[in-house]
Amino acid sequence: LGMFSELKFPVPWGHVAAKAWGPSEGHPVLCLHGWLDNANTFDKLIPLLPRDCYYVAMDFSGHGLSSHRPAGSPYHFLDYVTDVRRVAADITQCSTFLFLSYCFISPQFCFLYPEMVDKLILLENLGFLLAPEDTEAWLKSERMVIDRLLSLEAKQQIPKARSPEAALQRLLEANRHLTAEGGAILLQRGATETPAG
Repeated sequence: LGMFSELKFPVPWGHVAAKAWGPSEGHPVLCLHGWLDNANTFDKLIPLLPRDCYYVAMDFSGHGLSSHRPAGSPYHFLDYVTDVRRVAADITQCSTFLFLSYCFISPQFCFLYPEMVDKLILLENLGFLLAPEDTEAWLKSERMVIDRLLSLEAKQQIPKARSPEAALQRLLEANRHLTAEGGAILLQRGATETPAG
C-alpha cells in the first residue's frame, strides 16, 4: 500500500483531486483530511492499514490539488458535504463505504446519508451536534438541497440557441405573470445573441 494513484473527480468548477491506495475492487474507505490540510495527511497511516480495502483520500475543494471554487464563492461546510457526496457516489458503485476522518464533514454526511456509510472512524472530532427538536427539519432541508443540486448538475446541457421570438415564448411560458412587453425587456439583458440564435 505504499504505492498510490492520483484521481480526479469532475465538478462544475474543475475537479476534486484524490489519492487512492489498494485494489479498486476492495471495500471503499473514504478518507477526509482536517481543516486547511490535504490528502497527504494519510501518507503514513494508510500503509499500516489492512491491504484488502480501497482507500481514497480526497482533497477538499481549494485544498491540495483540487480546484478552487470560483472567486467570491464561500467555502461552507455543506458545500464540502456535497463534494463528499459526489466522490462517494463515484467510488462506491452502489455499495456502502467506510469513513476514516479528521473532520466535521463526515458526521454531517453520515447524518444526511446513513444508507451509504458502513462505519465512521473519527481520528479527531467532536462529532455532529444538533438539538433534538431541530434534527428532522435540518435533515430534510439539507439533504433536499444537496440532492437537487446534484440532480441539476447531472441534467446540465449546453444551452440551446433559439430565435428571439422562441426565447420570448419560452420565457413567457415559464413566467405566466409576465406580459410580452415585460418579457422582451428582460430578454434584452437576459439573453445573448449568437450566430445560431
